[in-house]
Amino acid sequence: MNITGRLTRDAEVRTTSQDKQVVNFSVATNDSYRNKQGERIEQTTYFDCSYWITPNVAKLLTKGTLVELSGRVSTRAWTGNDGEPRAGLNFHTSNIKLHGGSKKSETAQATTGANNTKTEDDLPF
Repeated sequence: MNITGRLTRDAEVRTTSQDKQVVNFSVATNDSYRNKQGERIEQTTYFDCSYWITPNVAKLLTKGTLVELSGRVSTRAWTGNDGEPRAGLNFHTSNIKLHGGSKKSETAQATTGANNTKTEDDLPF
């Protein structure tokens, strides 16, 4: 299964009791449709994601980054502190494709890249 969305927070690396490292992050996907009355309905789905292959990818996974993930979905259920039943979606990621930096890094690039503009004379053709 593939999902495409933006990270809702920076990725974190956690070490299990068996000394294996896992990268944990959260992704929000957006979908929209029109109901019978013709109103546009926006729906956001949140996935808690884990990536076990290498922890080095964590530094690239910052809040707002657009990613395409391949993997499998699982569900989990628990009882909240208030005694109410809860459920969530886990996405066990086997492949991560970055589709651009976070809005924070894009803003930084725009600020630092302002002095690197080319004129027509600089173009190679």
